[in-house]
Amino acid sequence: MKHIFSHFKTHDPVIHMVMNTYGLEVLEKPAHPDTYFYKLVREIAHQQLAGKAAAAIFSRFEALFPNKNITPKRVVALSHESIRGVGLSNAKARYIRNIAEGVESGLLKLHNLPKMSDEEVVLHLIQIKGIGRWTAEMFLMFTLGREDVFSYGDLGLRNAMKKLYKFRKEPTQERIEKIVKKWVPYKTYASLALWKSLDNK
Repeated sequence: MKHIFSHFKTHDPVIHMVMNTYGLEVLEKPAHPDTYFYKLVREIAHQQLAGKAAAAIFSRFEALFPNKNITPKRVVALSHESIRGVGLSNAKARYIRNIAEGVESGLLKLHNLPKMSDEEVVLHLIQIKGIGRWTAEMFLMFTLGREDVFSYGDLGLRNAMKKLYKFRKEPTQERIEKIVKKWVPYKTYASLALWKSLDNK
């Protein structure tokens, strides 16, 4: 990982300082395509919930399936009320069904994602109602293991940048883009460093 430290030492001393202070977060290896559906569903279920509450709800959702094996076909076979019954919101229950129906219909071709560019992955995923750009970008980082992703819509990243780069007011998109360009091709590692700085404030 020395090449990543070296890149930021040369191109962005602020991120390099964060990495030196808190350590370099390492991306996990890309997940197997057979797990993509599960990971998308889990991401939807966990959104906007505290860790313990999200884990409890998702555990109840898993219990709806034999051996906790969540598949698109089995999700489609469940009633909306059954999915809602584990504690998921009405919207999340619909979104999870949308993803399952997308896979079953062939609209969502999850096994093709590794062959796609980052932007192609985002565009393919967001055609399903319930998967927004932020969710797709998190999928790129943490499921596909892509190294050059930054989510402009992530409030945590923007807040961390505001603090670390000592912006007096909310930075413009143009100003953020100017900084983010310095991170190519390791934008994901910079993102991880920014989140880490928030965890240790």
